Amino acid sequence: MSPNVPSAAQSTTASKKQYDVAVIGAGFAGLSAAMQLARARCDICVIDAGEPRNRFAITAHGVLGHDGKTPAEIRTTAIDQLCRYETVDFRRGLVTDAMACTLRDASDPLFGLKLADGGALEARRIILATGVRDSLPDIPGLAERWGKTVLHCPYCHGYEVRDSQIGVIATMPASSHQAMMLPDWGPTTYFSQSEHMPDNDMVLAMRDRGITIEHSPIVEILGKAPVIDGVRLADGRILHIQTIFAGPTVSMPNPVAEMLGCRFDEGPQGPFIAVDPSQETSVPGVFAAGDAATARHNATLASAAGVMAGFGAHQSLVFR
Repeated sequence: MSPNVPSAAQSTTASKKQYDVAVIGAGFAGLSAAMQLARARCDICVIDAGEPRNRFAITAHGVLGHDGKTPAEIRTTAIDQLCRYETVDFRRGLVTDAMACTLRDASDPLFGLKLADGGALEARRIILATGVRDSLPDIPGLAERWGKTVLHCPYCHGYEVRDSQIGVIATMPASSHQAMMLPDWGPTTYFSQSEHMPDNDMVLAMRDRGITIEHSPIVEILGKAPVIDGVRLADGRILHIQTIFAGPTVSMPNPVAEMLGCRFDEGPQGPFIAVDPSQETSVPGVFAAGDAATARHNATLASAAGVMAGFGAHQSLVFR
């Protein structure tokens, strides 16, 4: 790599203050968007706070050509490749303020961003790829196992925990849907937590899939983390469970989308930024991609949405 190109552990702070596109977030979605824009020779600034959602996961799976690598390794490689493009600036930092500046004309807006370190920049387009913040049930022993033996996506991690005793902690009505998928990876127990009772049709469907339904809530995860030896129930019983799937509730990690006035839709886990097929939000010139802009969370889907956001942002600069 050229010595003039920053590594993923560094930041560039070019003297220019105005960009074609500012990409907020350097996860799978943001980096995929940035790569398309870099190859279109757009002047872009990628701003990253350094706290990707998947930082708790040991490995990433189902990502074509990168199966089994750590998320950090994939991101580092992507950032290093991205920064070889001469029109790319990369900044470590947190965006603290975002606003629409004076419009040059209705079809070509301009946005201003301020960073926690006091820096500021302007961009004609913005791509929000901030990811989401996860909130787990308040059960002792759960949080410290997140991303290791307490999981969310069976497509991302199910194969690695195959044939283990799997428990599903219900956190929302859609948890029963999650439980229905999991017997393909291992024997499954659905814990309703006495709050999310499946209806009669779902009970029959679960039984057809061999799922055990347990209504006494889990009150503690047992064992030395990250290992799970079992779970303690409110009625005092201890059940042998080795892997837990739980759907977290999600929220935006910062208020940038709200500051810009983006509309939100409500998903089963929480709100997400509403976008059109080109990944443009309700605010012209602002695009969004990845987990922040969908109810379906998956690394490959995030990357694909980032590509679409990159296309959309570039074409909006061309066809104004």
